[in-house]
Amino acid sequence: MSVDGLIVLAFVAGYLAIVLEHNVSVNKAAAAILTAVACWVLITFRTTSRPGEAFLHLNEHLADISQVIIFLIGAMTIVELINSHDGFRVITDAIRTRNKRVLLWLISLITFFVSAVLDNLTTSIVMVSLLRRLVSDKQDRMIFAAMIILSANAGGAWSPIGDVTTTMLWIDQRISSWKLISFIFVPSLLSLLVPLLYFTFRVNNEDVIPPSAVEEKPRAWGARRVFVLGIGALVFVPVLRALTGLPPYIGILLGMGVMWAVTDRIHQERHYLRVPHVLTKIDMSSVMFFLGILLAVAALETAGLLGQLASWMDAHLGSKDVIICVMGIASAIIDNVPLTAAAMGMYPVSVYPADSKLWLEAAYAVGTGGSLLIIGSAAGVVVMGMEHIRFSWYFKKIALPGLVGYLAGFFAFLLAFKLFG
Repeated sequence: MSVDGLIVLAFVAGYLAIVLEHNVSVNKAAAAILTAVACWVLITFRTTSRPGEAFLHLNEHLADISQVIIFLIGAMTIVELINSHDGFRVITDAIRTRNKRVLLWLISLITFFVSAVLDNLTTSIVMVSLLRRLVSDKQDRMIFAAMIILSANAGGAWSPIGDVTTTMLWIDQRISSWKLISFIFVPSLLSLLVPLLYFTFRVNNEDVIPPSAVEEKPRAWGARRVFVLGIGALVFVPVLRALTGLPPYIGILLGMGVMWAVTDRIHQERHYLRVPHVLTKIDMSSVMFFLGILLAVAALETAGLLGQLASWMDAHLGSKDVIICVMGIASAIIDNVPLTAAAMGMYPVSVYPADSKLWLEAAYAVGTGGSLLIIGSAAGVVVMGMEHIRFSWYFKKIALPGLVGYLAGFFAFLLAFKLFG
């Protein structure tokens, strides 16, 4: 077997280990890291006649990947700092209605807009935690939880800081903040509204029965200040980039540094609310997974395999619109991070410059397509665990309305780009 064949075999084997994480009892981060190392070791055998070439390619990719990793660590620190202060209750405490249909709309729309600022995973956890305080009936809560998944993924797709995939495209200068928001906001909202309207007419217009009242602990000292400061820090990231041209990770480090200094000052004795303790609660395994999978995909790009895949798809599928649409649907099965990384490797910036139709289309498709299956996104997986939602139930109840919403948003994007692009 050729070296290229071994690289593909190593990647496929590693990806199967990631997909079958629970079956093989090995964390997907470990599988991703091992896959990356194996692929790059094999790359060195392709360049034996040119010593050091593999190292040069690796450094080039690592310079780009490190920006994503630093950004994620900073953003996760800010979000976890807000969460440690129970600051998200500033949002959840504002919901007072008990009417089932009104509550469904409120939760869905709040999730949609909040996930554009926070990551969709954290937003899903916050909103499902709210659900447990508002809705006692298990069947009702499953419908609401499914809408949270759809809303969180749709909301993250139109913001440069709302989803890892849009952040990757933004940091690599494939898309700009203004173009992303202006072209993807309406399609993303439409992908949410279609299933939301569907379920609005399939739930009874009656009051939900809240769980028995429980005494809730008061918010931590400074919770409101930390919440406002944290949201402001996240929103300021694209502003700083627009003003200075500095990469996004500089903006997120600025926000994290300011919050670190402020929380140190207001929590002289409460060490559990300061950044050093909060850093121990960050999901570093997810960060390591992103590092591993991005390095593995970079190896495929260096070997020229992604370019070959792009040529094959162009020859057999023809239209780029069809290719991106299929990739979006595939993201319900294949993690959207490697899909986005693969697209970035297949289609160079020299051919498809910043804010091209391809990148905006990919941001929408890969960001929202993962909602079609409950295992297709990080938000879906975490809600599945929190509410014990079965894969089969989600597939039967949610997949079809979600697919109709996805396609409606996709065609809305095509129309908008034809008219205004």
